[in-house]
Amino acid sequence: MPNAELSIRPATDQDHDAIWAIMEPVIRDGASYPLDPGLDRDGAFQYWFAPDKQVFVAEIEGAVLGTYYLKPNSTGLADHVANAGYMTHPAARGKGVASAMARDSFQRAKDAGFLAMQYNLVVATNEQALRLWQKHGLHVVGRLPQAFRHKRLGLVDALVMYKLL
Repeated sequence: MPNAELSIRPATDQDHDAIWAIMEPVIRDGASYPLDPGLDRDGAFQYWFAPDKQVFVAEIEGAVLGTYYLKPNSTGLADHVANAGYMTHPAARGKGVASAMARDSFQRAKDAGFLAMQYNLVVATNEQALRLWQKHGLHVVGRLPQAFRHKRLGLVDALVMYKLL
């Protein structure tokens, strides 16, 4: 895998099984995403593939290792701020997939005319994600006390993060 090149492209219907293989363990874990841990595939896809989202996959040699969506964070006079959500296959964590998806999403957002990226709910106990987003220039601009019901830890804080593109 070190010599193989990671590519990121728009998701297709043929990617759905691979995307579910990424989403299901993240959702079931209940530690980083606000989706109900009991959510089924159809419900998860209704969220991930909502009409306001563009969905992408990250792959190496045809193996899908990550997925992300990009969308406006709000409407009207605030529609110039983007929002994104990312998931990486558990076996691919720590291999630069999330970092590559972040860089790709920032460039795609900028190319689409967005001026900033905002993450609305970064679970404060998700230290790996927090370090990653800070490494990519996002700053914590707010703390939401007890805004996330962590499956194992109970109520924990969530962070709002922001970056000008």
